[in-house]
Amino acid sequence: MTATANEQPSAKDVLRAVIEAQPEDASFEEILRELAFERMLERGLADARAGRSVSHDEALRRIRAWQS
Repeated sequence: MTATANEQPSAKDVLRAVIEAQPEDASFEEILRELAFERMLERGLADARAGRSVSHDEALRRIRAWQS
């Protein structure tokens, strides 16, 4: 990627890196799945950095409450 240590890579840089990491015989669907996974991972990390997350125990408590 072309970003420096203090700047985020551009969306195009991330897309290129994910696509280039795929094998030559990767299907369109496999590449899209990898791109979607990369996006979900980045969003999750951003949420965690911003404090928009809950502990494992809290998540379990909430799930159990839904089952009642």
